[in-house]
Amino acid sequence: MLLPLGLHFWYTVIMKKSITVHQNKRGRPATGRDPAVTIRLPESVLASVEHWAMSQEDQPPRSQAIRRLVEIGLSESEAPKRPKVLSTAKQSAARARELANTTIDKRSDPAASAEEHKVRKRKLVEGPSMVRNARKDRPGK
Repeated sequence: MLLPLGLHFWYTVIMKKSITVHQNKRGRPATGRDPAVTIRLPESVLASVEHWAMSQEDQPPRSQAIRRLVEIGLSESEAPKRPKVLSTAKQSAARARELANTTIDKRSDPAASAEEHKVRKRKLVEGPSMVRNARKDRPGK
């Protein structure tokens, strides 16, 4: 349909303005409190948590029960004791001794007596006496 030239201008003036729609954000609003932490727990642990929660007087939901159990665990435990860790050099030396002993046992002469086997093993692991005396890491031996 063709309109006369002057009506094109009036058409835009008369035309109603479009409706503006304010879109609301979806989802739960931010609480701004504590950060969310997600963990995976085996079914047996979840069952234990739920059993514990049901035994409480107020029967808290699962998330509240987990928070309480963590707080209880942190308040009752003392600082964890670190196991005594050997230095890397000591670990390497111990591992080398272990490997040397295993290899010597595998390759030893089965015809040799127990005493002879012991002497040979000591010489191989510790080295000759003149070398043992010169070592800086073992003074006086």
